[in-house]
Amino acid sequence: MADADDVRRLALALPHVVEIDSAGFDFRVANKGFVWSYPERLPGRPRVIRTDVAVLYVGDEAEKQALLLGEPERFFTTPAYDGMPLVMLRLAQVDADRLAELVTDAWRMRAPDELAAELPETA
Repeated sequence: MADADDVRRLALALPHVVEIDSAGFDFRVANKGFVWSYPERLPGRPRVIRTDVAVLYVGDEAEKQALLLGEPERFFTTPAYDGMPLVMLRLAQVDADRLAELVTDAWRMRAPDELAAELPETA
């Protein structure tokens, strides 16, 4: 079972990551977000930053759909994210190893090639 502290530890261990000041967590590489707290918006209510849910960059719609359909207990989306290569991850539904894989993959997709080359493929 992972949590926001695990996200922070894993993201900050990657090269050239910057944490943006936020009510939850928000990590960027080369000014591009790759994982952040879910800003839940419910009709008629103020936005709530959910640190138990991470928004992850996944690269493309095919990967997004594969995660949503293959692991619906872990991943979800909302209409606000339609057409965007982003999924929401229920942190309590993953272990630290799987979270490390997801965060690292998101970082790789957002990092410029010269930065991504600094991280060995096995990391």
